[in-house]
Amino acid sequence: MADSDSLAREFEAHRGHLRGVAFRVLGSASDADDAVQEAWLRLSRTDVSDVVNLRAWLTTVTGRVALNMLESRGARREDVRADVSEPRAAGLLGGGASGLLGPEDGALLGDEVSAALQVVLDTLEPRERLAFVLHDLFAVPFDDIAPVVDGTSTSARQLASRARRRLRSTSPEPVAESLSARADQQRAVVDAFFAAAREAQFASLLRILDPDVVMRADAVAARMGADESVTGADAVARWINGRAAGAVAAMVGGEPGAAWAVKGKVRVAFGFTVGGDGRITAIDLIGDPDVLPGLAIELAG
Repeated sequence: MADSDSLAREFEAHRGHLRGVAFRVLGSASDADDAVQEAWLRLSRTDVSDVVNLRAWLTTVTGRVALNMLESRGARREDVRADVSEPRAAGLLGGGASGLLGPEDGALLGDEVSAALQVVLDTLEPRERLAFVLHDLFAVPFDDIAPVVDGTSTSARQLASRARRRLRSTSPEPVAESLSARADQQRAVVDAFFAAAREAQFASLLRILDPDVVMRADAVAARMGADESVTGADAVARWINGRAAGAVAAMVGGEPGAAWAVKGKVRVAFGFTVGGDGRITAIDLIGDPDVLPGLAIELAG
């Protein structure tokens, strides 16, 4: 991005995605436009020459702007509900077969389901809503969400987990079914990942992993032998080969994942971020005994 014109073109290429993120957080097409404009102003004032993934950078900036707008509503929040009747909202509500993702990420939810989802999102607390939207709808890893919500990767995961629990208990049937379908999709991806790892099917692992996948381990998991950070499909596939025999299917923070347990006690939990194309974009290995209970881990069987 050598000059302002090329930067502007790059930004325009991501505008639809950013509007989708902002709309899901704010529930208003006009507010979403304002958030995207503010993101552009921040981009134009920032040296991004060292930014590797501008789309990811813009997504988190837009999320931060939208969160600030949502929190600033304060006491008048009850007067600002999701306005799915706005003409511009139609292009932001999206629909599709791969679950509850953003419209430009290949998820085409029906209008009824998408509108209902937007209404129930408005019942969440601002940071819960942002964590859920960024991670579950737009596949942003929790490490990237953490600074947006002024927390850690673990606290961001817990915010999204609380949001999922609330949505599942309060959502109308079409939204609940979509949430369930997304969980089924992620379970299939995670199970395929571990099956390929156990059978040393390297080519299958590469198909399941996003080329830029990042695997991170907390300090406790690292002391147990995990690398603190591994980047790239090839490196992650080579690391997991031969190391998956003891992993069992589990729900981690309300999402399909896996765990390594000894005599029924979880020692390490595996959390996954799955993109709209069905490939794994991030893997978190969590071994901190002070953190694991808060993830409400449920072992399969």
